[in-house]
Amino acid sequence: MPADSVANHPTTAVNRESSMNGTAGLAQRYLLVSAPGEEKSVREKGQYMSLAERVTAHLPYLRRFARAVTGSQKSGDAYVASTLEAILADPSVFSKTLPPRVALYRTFLKILGSIKWNNEKPGDSPSPGLEAAQRNLDVLTPRARQAFLLVSVEEFSPEDAAAVMDIDAGELQRLVDEAGRDIARQIATDVVIIEDEPLIALDLERLVTALGHRVVKIARTERQAIEAVKRARPGLVLADILLADGSSGLDAVNEILRTFSVPVIFVTAYPQRLLTGTRPEPTFLITKPFHPDNVKAIISQALFFDIRGRPEQPRLAAV
Repeated sequence: MPADSVANHPTTAVNRESSMNGTAGLAQRYLLVSAPGEEKSVREKGQYMSLAERVTAHLPYLRRFARAVTGSQKSGDAYVASTLEAILADPSVFSKTLPPRVALYRTFLKILGSIKWNNEKPGDSPSPGLEAAQRNLDVLTPRARQAFLLVSVEEFSPEDAAAVMDIDAGELQRLVDEAGRDIARQIATDVVIIEDEPLIALDLERLVTALGHRVVKIARTERQAIEAVKRARPGLVLADILLADGSSGLDAVNEILRTFSVPVIFVTAYPQRLLTGTRPEPTFLITKPFHPDNVKAIISQALFFDIRGRPEQPRLAAV
């Protein structure tokens, strides 16, 4: 089924604005609960179960990618939901010849290209993330952004990234190079790093500085972080969630955001405690141990979209 046909399928259109109540639960909702009924064969049921199992493992990462591409948790999750609905409507859109993760991302990009930005209607006020993205689309084209994220953030090999985008390796490299040049031209800013591990803090400082930004403070505790942001008024905050004195980076960020709006990137060894499927969740998240290219890409994307944090506490999942 062509991508535009999938996008207009009733099951795809119905729930574009539906919320994500946990990634595994969402996959079960769209792929397992709606699997063939009792009148269908056991073999058919098994095919749906197998497809759900292959998709579910990759959903947290697809959601991360979707948020970075669209600049919004709401928009990203809506597109992921539409992707699952499209697969349910016609399983043939999920390639059997590609690795499951490649096939899932490829289907997602087809849906992304066939549906208007989160189904926004003319005259509606777009979300802050979409406003920021629209302001910057002349700087970085959507396809270049997708290529950059696939390689640098999602860590696809060039071959797999090209398969996801349905292009050849030469075109992929051209898009990645274009993105790198355009992102490098973004305005430099002051950065506060909230991190209690000295070596990790130094690594982050080095990467931030290499991008042309200036680290004005490395804070090791909640109190230091709040005071640093109050004094420096930075353009970006990188925050761990567990700090040296047992205090919380989440609490620090929430206190900061009560009086100051700033993009925030969480850098944590416990991403599962933030990506719970409940709202709000961080739009930008770096997992420890991190790859330098991942850090650079996420910083560039956070500043590109200019996603400002809000003083809302993400719910933590049990460790």
